[in-house]
Formats: sequence, structure tokens, C-alpha cells
Amino acid sequence: MSDKIWNTYKMEVNGLEREVRFSKNAVDKIFMPFLTNLTKLHGRLGRKMTAFIAAPPATGKSTLTLFLEKLSRETPELSPIRALGMDGFHHTNEYLKSHTTKTEDGKEVPLMSIKGAPETFDTDLLQTKLREVRQEGTDWNIYDRKIHDVVPNAISVEDEIILIEGNYLLLQDPHWTNIRTLADYTVFITADADFLKERLISRKVAGGMKREDAEKFYYASDSKNVETVLNNSGSADEIWKLTEDDDFEKIEE
Repeated sequence: MSDKIWNTYKMEVNGLEREVRFSKNAVDKIFMPFLTNLTKLHGRLGRKMTAFIAAPPATGKSTLTLFLEKLSRETPELSPIRALGMDGFHHTNEYLKSHTTKTEDGKEVPLMSIKGAPETFDTDLLQTKLREVRQEGTDWNIYDRKIHDVVPNAISVEDEIILIEGNYLLLQDPHWTNIRTLADYTVFITADADFLKERLISRKVAGGMKREDAEKFYYASDSKNVETVLNNSGSADEIWKLTEDDDFEKIEE
């Protein structure tokens, strides 16, 4: 029987109030030291700064970064952070429907059919916004999950420490490596691929999809994105691992 101590927190995620659970050890030994490092780094830099949390799909990174924002704002000795996602930098649905790419077997398909893959993001715009947010601030794009599309310039960002989450922020790919240079501090979250597979399939089933269809979607789309992130992400300042009891542990190099 696990002797872990778990704490439950109430917070808003995607416009809905939810209860989330994190272990006391993760909060005390991973999250708080991470936020302390950001606070100290911000003091040394003397300017606005950005940090990245990169992770494969289904690792809970959106909820995690919102929790880290909450933790930073409720702890007096920490500098407050602002959590943002990179999903608002998908190309619009209109663009994805009107542009194509080639599959591994040479078949030409609309980008819409692989939405969520690295090539379906506007990396040039993301670079521009990252530069702006480290200077005067900027308006940030969001991804609206009700309309399943991008909303440009939806929120104003003037904060001093920005924490951005996304799948491909550390990807070793010509379209993404320049983005990595715009981070002052980075974290990569790893996980067992089979564990993520079941989480992704279960997520689709919970959303109303038949399990057979959810499995087909996983092999056609999600599995490739998981593999890309796990196998082709570059180095990070810290590596965390999502464990099968939904906890986090820090990987010491």
C-alpha cells in the first residue's frame, strides 16, 4: 500500500472548477524548488522571462502549469508566474483544410487530418509572440475547445514570468529549434508510452467515442505525436517523469 500523502486542490481548468490531486512530495520536492529557481533567475536576469514545460500528450501539462501558477501566487516568497499554452498557435481550421502534407507513403492529405502534429502549428507566429512577451508584453492566442479553433490575440500578457506548456517546445526540428532559444529555463516531462496510450484512448472514450474508434485514432494520430515528443525532444534544465499513479518524480542526471 502506498504511503504517499496526497493533497487535493480546487482550481479552474478550461473554465470549469475542478479538484486536482498532487502528492505532497511532488509539491515540496519538485514544484516548489522549480518555482524558487524561476524566482531567483528572474532576479538575476532583471527582465521579463519565459520558461517552458514540454511533454507528450496526456501528461496533464495544462493542469500542471495552471497549478504551478496558483502555487506561485499563493506563496509570498515566490514571484508570481503566468501559465500559458502553445495550442493557440495551431494554424486555423481554415488554413488546415486548405493546405496539404504528404504522408510517409507519399499520399497527399489535408493538414486538418493530422491536426496536432508539429507541422500544423504556426511556428513563425509563436516565435514572434515569444519575443514580444519577453519585451513589452503582447496579446496571446488561445485555443477554444468549444469551437475547436484558434482565437487570435485573446488575452493580454504583461506578466514578468511566463510559463508555457506544449508538446513540441523542445523538438529537435528546424521549425522548432529557434523557439527553444527563447526559453530562459526548461522542463521536459517524460512518461511510459504504453501508459500514455491508455490515457489517450480512455480520454476519447470518456468523450463519447467508441473504444474501437478511439484505438484507431490513437494509432493514426496520437501515437505518432507521443513518439515524436518522447524520441525527438532536446535537452532540458530539468526532467520530470509522470508515474502510473499520476504522480511526478524528478529524474536526476
